[in-house]
Amino acid sequence: MMRFLALLAAFSAGFAASKAQAETLIAAMSSHQIQITSNYTGSQLTVFGLVERDGRTVARGDPYDIIVTVRGPRRMLLVREKERLGPIWINRSQRRFPDNPVFLHVASNRPISAMMSPETARRGRIGLANAELPQGNWVDLDPGSIRFRESLVRIMQSKDLYGYDERGVTFLSNSLFSAPIDIAATAPTGSYTVDIVLYSGGVPLARQQTNFEVIKTGIEQRLASAAYDWSLLYGLATVLLALFLGWSASVIFRRD
Repeated sequence: MMRFLALLAAFSAGFAASKAQAETLIAAMSSHQIQITSNYTGSQLTVFGLVERDGRTVARGDPYDIIVTVRGPRRMLLVREKERLGPIWINRSQRRFPDNPVFLHVASNRPISAMMSPETARRGRIGLANAELPQGNWVDLDPGSIRFRESLVRIMQSKDLYGYDERGVTFLSNSLFSAPIDIAATAPTGSYTVDIVLYSGGVPLARQQTNFEVIKTGIEQRLASAAYDWSLLYGLATVLLALFLGWSASVIFRRD
């Protein structure tokens, strides 16, 4: 009985110590809205964060690491594999990726490979290549799925919609950090989520999530709303405008 009580007391002491060493992650954004106007060429937001430690927390042997993952609106994406048949290229096979983010950006204070092993990154779905791996055992993925997923990442990177910045997070002090996020002009409108995770020695310690949205404003928003809400009238107005411009051009440039 005395031995059981001693073990219970040791467990309670260890639990209390772990609670005392817990870190808290506080994050905020420079803005929660990006407005698209006629001269919009892209924008940049900044994530600010603070690692708050308990007063009794003992300094850790490994440094702090931060990984910021930004995901945009989710849609169904299609990747086709082409094959050359004589002088032309034809679609040989394709793979659909339902509910996949159109925008995906990952930033860290140092390379993820220096924070943890590739296996740990895959299991934790950490990094650009792993962020959208299906839940479950990633080892069971067939080579074809991996090849199409890698192609998807490469295609979206060429459109500036996917990206990884291994030095995108800067520690301004031992506990204060910032991470600029570039939003390309081709980024779609909608809601974006920002996941900020604190690591030490490859182990997640704290997590915080925030969000922002990309919206259209001005005449662009009114035209988009009209095309959606009054599609028939919008279509008729577009046809009439095209006919009027065509008639005007024929009158102006008519040769007598």
